[in-house]
Amino acid sequence: MRVIIPGASGAIARKVAVRLAGEGHEVIGVDRRPWPDAPIEFHEVDVRKRGAEEVFRHARPEVVVHMATVTSLVMPGEERTQINLGGTRAVFEYSRAYGVQHCIFVGRHTFYGAGPDSPLFHLEDEPPLALDLFPELADLVAADLFAATALWRSPQLATTVLRACYTLGTTGHGTLAGFIRGKHVPMVMGFDPLFQFLHEDDLVEAIVRTIDRRPRGVFNVAGPQPLPLSYIVREAARTPVPVPEFILERLIGRFGFPTLPKGALTHIKFPVVVDGNAFREATGFEHRHGEIDTIATFRHAFPRPA
Repeated sequence: MRVIIPGASGAIARKVAVRLAGEGHEVIGVDRRPWPDAPIEFHEVDVRKRGAEEVFRHARPEVVVHMATVTSLVMPGEERTQINLGGTRAVFEYSRAYGVQHCIFVGRHTFYGAGPDSPLFHLEDEPPLALDLFPELADLVAADLFAATALWRSPQLATTVLRACYTLGTTGHGTLAGFIRGKHVPMVMGFDPLFQFLHEDDLVEAIVRTIDRRPRGVFNVAGPQPLPLSYIVREAARTPVPVPEFILERLIGRFGFPTLPKGALTHIKFPVVVDGNAFREATGFEHRHGEIDTIATFRHAFPRPA
């Protein structure tokens, strides 16, 4: 099967590409970021540009795995919006134009937002909440919603939208991994939300199963049971530091604390936990790594800083 992966030079995307190539698929990567010595056919081009469309036109892939979105932690400002929403629009336009059979949008469970009135387990038909508290999420939410519209706008294209929870693993890639990377991890005093995460390799497995089973629709992808943030921090051999919110707002990005948008503080106050049963039923997916094993993998790859 011929598969194109926009965003292929990302840490998880590389694992997906290598896994698929090892299973005999013809894998083609597209990314404006370089991937030196890529073990697959790779095109260093922005997915929004004509060069990326040419890759689609020549390759005529059967499957597209769209992983070319970024968070506000990686790229602030207007360019992020253009990458997330403009890039997603381009991928689906190319997919319709060049006969793609299955397009997978790999999104994030933070789509649902965090707030004091959020349900504990989000289902796929729930709308995003509390965007006014974290406006930097708006472009990712818009990209997710745009991808989902392909379910009715392009019925000939099997569309799968995955809302995957945080990951931990050997690459150290992702929001949660970046947040707990330092020696001291800030917490909002009086709050200890549940955090839901899965092993990087389990997310790779979930994506591969999505290709194999081709489910249509929107699906939450979850791993083992969620854990309190303070427990995760301690298991990762870090020290949680509870700070009053009005002080923490001034300390973020200073004194060794991670840099976060102000709105992200809601996500270390309130949980974002999803129900992954629909995806498990549609694909037979089961996570292979438990929560403690997953944290240990991260801890061994990234020991506590001196």
